Amino acid sequence: MLGAGTILNDRYVLTGRLGGGGMGEVWRADDRVLGRTVAVKVIAPALTENPALAQRFQNEARAMATLRHPGVVHVYDYGSCVVDQRQVSYLVMELVEGESLDKVLRREPLAPEATMRLVAEVADALAAAHEHGIVHRDVKPANLMVRARSTGSGTSVALTDFGIAHSVSAAQLTATGTMLGSAGYCAPEMATGGEVTPAVDVYALGVMAYECLTGRLPYQGDTPVQIIFKHLNAPVPELPDSVPPAVREVVARALEKAPERRWPSAAAMGAAARRAVTSPGTRTAPLPPPPASP
Repeated sequence: MLGAGTILNDRYVLTGRLGGGGMGEVWRADDRVLGRTVAVKVIAPALTENPALAQRFQNEARAMATLRHPGVVHVYDYGSCVVDQRQVSYLVMELVEGESLDKVLRREPLAPEATMRLVAEVADALAAAHEHGIVHRDVKPANLMVRARSTGSGTSVALTDFGIAHSVSAAQLTATGTMLGSAGYCAPEMATGGEVTPAVDVYALGVMAYECLTGRLPYQGDTPVQIIFKHLNAPVPELPDSVPPAVREVVARALEKAPERRWPSAAAMGAAARRAVTSPGTRTAPLPPPPASP
């Protein structure tokens, strides 16, 4: 149905598919009104008729539109139109030139210093979201874009995909017993249907930091149920001996199973990560840039 050349609402011309996921596809597009290149996230056609999922997509637009932070992908527009006799809903966002963090990690893990710098930047973005009453609930490398070049603020990563974000002041969209998010990054309280607070993002950021340092997730299994069981019951595997103590502390505290034992806020975790950057034994190495385009 969608392809290069498709025009949404006589304004956005899709030019190339950037990727896709459970909720839809992301396209590079030209904004014919403002003359700029943007990213357009289109909800999957099969989900458009599901009221709960359509509402979740609208919530993503509202959640991201309230945030003005260099570490959060900016939202420009939200709309709906008919394409080939089917209703299409879409979200227009800033186009971040670069690649997702999960692609970076497929090549190699990050050095402790680069990991802590990344954690500090993501923590800043999460803190901004939490101040607006928004909990992301799906922090993972696939939802972080590593910029091909630094911005004026020096921010090298941008947080995206608030598709399952949860406003602490809004009603739950999921039915009882339904868990959203990715099992590998799931905080224990999310797995048991507990209260969703900013602490779930702190936990997920701790999982991501562990993955950046080691190239693997702390808990693995053949099924999501096996992985979640380990989040609930298994001790965190030890980090390599090469990881400096201050870096270990940042990760270990974020991965505490009880929310009240974690860093008290994303801002506090970010501050600890910045201190760890200058701690003894932490090598100075920038976050590796994406490979140059051929």
